[in-house]
Amino acid sequence: MIKFSLKCDRDHTFESWFQSADAFDKLKASGLVSCAVCGSDAVEKALMAPSVQASRKKAAPRTPATAPTTPPADPAPAATPAAPPGEAAKALAAIKRHIESNSEYVGLKFASQARDMHDGVTPHRPIYGEAKPEEARKLIEDGVPVAPLPFIPTRKTN
Repeated sequence: MIKFSLKCDRDHTFESWFQSADAFDKLKASGLVSCAVCGSDAVEKALMAPSVQASRKKAAPRTPATAPTTPPADPAPAATPAAPPGEAAKALAAIKRHIESNSEYVGLKFASQARDMHDGVTPHRPIYGEAKPEEARKLIEDGVPVAPLPFIPTRKTN
């Protein structure tokens, strides 16, 4: 899995996880990548810093004698969020309401239902549900147009 920093044509920035760079390209070409803030599908990868894992060895605790005498340089300023947290939460809640009211929740049968629709076994309809990572990966590899939701679906039970 790889996390990309993304930016839409309206300068909203957000992050999303993808199986690979190729998976991002396939989903974008299928029109399945959209801005998490405004919904625009004109999304591109933004510049991002590499994620470097720290050494597994723990540094020896510093004593006053070994502590640096000058403060470290100021870190780079934090990036400003695309929207205030309240607005982002409202947008995410609106997306969740829209998906849950306009699609059918198929639960853990999502992978098989999506594959059956893609293969023409069942009629196409908007669905959402849950899939194991390996099931989602296989769907993407097979060209089934699926995308992760930016929220955990409300589980509907009988």
